[in-house]
Amino acid sequence: MKKNSELQKLRSKIDEIDLMIVELLNKRAQIVLEVGRAKQSNRLKIHSQVREKAILRKLQDSNTGPFPNEALKLIYEEILSASVALQQPLKIAYLGPSATFTHFAARRKFGSSSEYLSESTIKEVFEAVFRSKVNYGVVPIENSTEGVVNYTLDMFMDSDLMIASEIVLEISHNLLSKSGKKADVRKIYSHPQARAQCRSWLERNFPGVQIIDEISTAAAAKRVSRSPDSAAVASELAASVYGLNIIEKGIEDNKKNVTRFMVIAKESPGRTGKDKTSIMFTIKDKPGALFLILRPFSRHKINLTKIESRPSKRKAWEYMFFVDMGGHIDDKNVMKAIKDVQKECLFFKVLGSYPSADE
Repeated sequence: MKKNSELQKLRSKIDEIDLMIVELLNKRAQIVLEVGRAKQSNRLKIHSQVREKAILRKLQDSNTGPFPNEALKLIYEEILSASVALQQPLKIAYLGPSATFTHFAARRKFGSSSEYLSESTIKEVFEAVFRSKVNYGVVPIENSTEGVVNYTLDMFMDSDLMIASEIVLEISHNLLSKSGKKADVRKIYSHPQARAQCRSWLERNFPGVQIIDEISTAAAAKRVSRSPDSAAVASELAASVYGLNIIEKGIEDNKKNVTRFMVIAKESPGRTGKDKTSIMFTIKDKPGALFLILRPFSRHKINLTKIESRPSKRKAWEYMFFVDMGGHIDDKNVMKAIKDVQKECLFFKVLGSYPSADE
């Protein structure tokens, strides 16, 4: 009885604290509404990534435990999402249908209080942002196993949209079907990137079985939900959404399988102190041209985190280079390096400066 009495006292304390948390959240919400009115009267944007990043960093830096920092971050991301929605709900376009990894990444970034618009292609996501149907768009840019998503890079060539943020997400693939039985599988549907990330596992376990490409992993799951002799390579979220059973979990060949997504908008945010800048350019056709491009980054002590080349599609054997670097366009060293680089380029474009994701 004494032990039960002590337990009840502890639970009563937790109940009191929970009520205090709710009361404080509502006090916070009242101030958020006042902030929203102040922003509207001054014609300021409702959503500020710089402010959100500063809040999350301050909270994590001041957390002494034992409550884990990652859980604190997740909770406050939802609080911030709900706070923005009180002022004006954010609208987010993503590469759909529902339950794609891009959808999951978007929800991870913007929280459950935002409104989400599914688009069938990456081009449609860009168009939704350009036409102001949404505030932001989310598209995949590269995978740690299979490299860049070329179509996303191609879209940046002609688009005036900017990169506003990045999302880094661990990806785990599963084999799904109606029955959940391996013996029933005659065909497998998958997005080409997901298929490539699970190539060895599929070859070992389903040799000779036809694998058919779909526009997304969620589209593959949706098709399989109507086909009892088929399976899909997709997420656990897709299994839940489309009523499928899991034949095998974690079928990706590389268990450290990470995908990077870009958040696109009409403008990039200001400095946060932990930023990246992305640029694209074509270079002059002469000996040492690439060396002359890279030298200013070294001289100004700028770390290049990615360099990728693609045919420009404008002239035979002309290549477009995509580069990610540490720092913000407003940083003096980044500004100086870019000025020097532009002198050696035929074409040059800044794609945006944005908060670096917490890897």
